[in-house]
Amino acid sequence: AAPAGAVAFGVKHTEGVSVEVTCQGREEDGSAPSSGTRWPLDEGTVLRFSMSQASTEVNDNKVTVSFYAEGGQPINQAGVFLTGIGMSLDVDADRDSVVEQNNPNKASWTWGPDGHGAILLVNCDKESP
Repeated sequence: AAPAGAVAFGVKHTEGVSVEVTCQGREEDGSAPSSGTRWPLDEGTVLRFSMSQASTEVNDNKVTVSFYAEGGQPINQAGVFLTGIGMSLDVDADRDSVVEQNNPNKASWTWGPDGHGAILLVNCDKESP
């Protein structure tokens, strides 16, 4: 996706985003946007970004990639807005008819009438070809 003539790129991102750049099998941390770090646009260079927590609103995080020509002249920029979605399996872990988000029994399971942990029923039949 780099523009013609680009030989390097730099990355800026908001605080809620983690960025990793892997250059020819060597992993580096690209999380410091003010450092001015530039990476070569070599085959095998990978830019990976992620979020570790849910967003407070839609499109509240951003990654901007700047492309540079030989000699360091800026050519163009590309950006992406991100929205982190939080997911949780909320269950009645202690089987008291109350679904709780942070029940400590959520991570384990004990058989029997005094047991704890979710009982998961999976529909595995083939209803359509």
